[in-house]
Amino acid sequence: MDKLHFMQLWDIYKSLLTPTQQEITDLYFNMDLTVSEIAEEKGISRQGVSECLKNCKSQLDEFEKKLGFLKKLASASAKIIRLESWAEKALADSPALLEQFEKLKSEINSEGV
Repeated sequence: MDKLHFMQLWDIYKSLLTPTQQEITDLYFNMDLTVSEIAEEKGISRQGVSECLKNCKSQLDEFEKKLGFLKKLASASAKIIRLESWAEKALADSPALLEQFEKLKSEINSEGV
């Protein structure tokens, strides 16, 4: 699993990990600490940190296989991009729709989509 994919899964499913798993993965992927630095900071072995990271990646993959939220988010994002593209073309053909489009776009953006 590449780092970007892991981070996307982590953003969605981190609350399903234990507090220790959340801390170690945060230190490794967000704070860019090495396994050795994390081991020293946490007072555990490098092997312990490596095993934790390996288990977390596996768990996150399983969460995605069972729940599929990342796949659903990607699908929704693609649909929004297509809708925006369609709307921009429609606006070019009919400038009177501009005000309505801007209102809809503002509503979508304010909902954090």
